[in-house]
Amino acid sequence: MSSEVAARRDAKKLVRSPSGLRMVPEHRAFGSPFGLEEPQWVPDKECPRCMQCDAKFDFLTRKHHCRRCGKCFCDKCCGQKVALRRMCFVDPVRQCAECALVSHKEAEFYDKQLKVLLTGATFLVTFGNSEKPETMVCRLSNNQRYLILDGDSRHEIEIARISTVQILTEGFPPGGGNARATGMSLQYAAPGAEGVTQLKLRAAEDANASRRQATAWLAAMHKATKLLYESRDQ
Repeated sequence: MSSEVAARRDAKKLVRSPSGLRMVPEHRAFGSPFGLEEPQWVPDKECPRCMQCDAKFDFLTRKHHCRRCGKCFCDKCCGQKVALRRMCFVDPVRQCAECALVSHKEAEFYDKQLKVLLTGATFLVTFGNSEKPETMVCRLSNNQRYLILDGDSRHEIEIARISTVQILTEGFPPGGGNARATGMSLQYAAPGAEGVTQLKLRAAEDANASRRQATAWLAAMHKATKLLYESRDQ
């Protein structure tokens, strides 16, 4: 891919919506698959009372709309301003208590796991029915739309085309605990191909630092997959 195409794919612009300032992709087609669209606000005339505590709106009790769900609340029930990265808001925005809790949990992905995915990790990669794995660095593209695999060959897999993801594990550590993640198996629809293609990533067994990085990447990808499926359901 040329640097010009890559730059166009990652370009952003600042826009103002009724809910606040947003830094969005310059071209809508290059938006993050983890993103959420702004909701339609419940019309003022349809909410004479707070949709949480049922307080009646009047001159003193003002109505406010949650920027995540679009429902109408009083200031007591919708007074928190929380970062909402999935909608690309520049500043924290007003959210109801339920939505604020969800946004707080998602912040960990954007502040920690996303950086791990963008940095990438080294895996032994097997495509389809091939028996010979290839050592490749797997990372998320800057615009979050593609898995990029670099080795002797290069592949780009569109995140939105991934249909299933399974984390591969083995054994249980002494003293109990969770099984150790060793790899990932995923299926995706390749452009122009019939059916689905299977891809397996396995962490190398040798270098400890490389293996730790691969394990952290797998955990981050597992979290990203949950967000992806949530985006498809909303």
